[in-house]
Amino acid sequence: MSLNHNQIKLVIADDHEIFRDGLALMLGKQPHIELAAQAEDGNELVDMVKKYEPDVILTDIKMPRLDGIAATQEILKLYPAAKIIALSMFDEESLIVDMLEAGAKGYLLKNADKQEILDAITEVYNDKVFYCRHTSARLASLIVKSKFNPHKKQQLPVFTDREKEIIKLICKQLTAQEIGEQLFLSKRTVEGYRIKILEKMSVKNTAGVVVYALKNNLISEEELL
Repeated sequence: MSLNHNQIKLVIADDHEIFRDGLALMLGKQPHIELAAQAEDGNELVDMVKKYEPDVILTDIKMPRLDGIAATQEILKLYPAAKIIALSMFDEESLIVDMLEAGAKGYLLKNADKQEILDAITEVYNDKVFYCRHTSARLASLIVKSKFNPHKKQQLPVFTDREKEIIKLICKQLTAQEIGEQLFLSKRTVEGYRIKILEKMSVKNTAGVVVYALKNNLISEEELL
């Protein structure tokens, strides 16, 4: 099958065959994705990346022979622009941080739904960072304290005072309706602000807003409690 310009060439890696097959089946049905290859460990993943040079790599962290962290480091030595998404269990928060520090551009928990997986692939393909929407407060804190900072080479956007107010309330998990009631704005106006804030931060969801806001001192951890 030839790759058309609207398709994202993808390689996936996971040592659990049933999970990997299920993921491959779902991804194989997507018209904008070409699943180029599957790998069952890090060594095989590196080989597949060399062979197919995919646009995006979706890899488990814990794998035999060569884990996802070491594989990510090796791939990025060969292809510094490689776009890698980590797959993780919910209790592997420190490993997620290690993957991000190794150079991954995003992460997903293995219980993520189909749409979130597709969103992650598209966002990372478009040079954005993807934070799983099930990001815990502890994981957000670990990411903020880590060396991972995807925005360090970019000129940071300027937020208005109103946007800063809304960012803090988004971080506190308030809905658009609740934010509107607190700030005497319509729900639609708040939703407009939210879209603009997400665009300025280059993030997809509330988890991304929280990490960005903490990393750039728009909110403190104490304010989230």
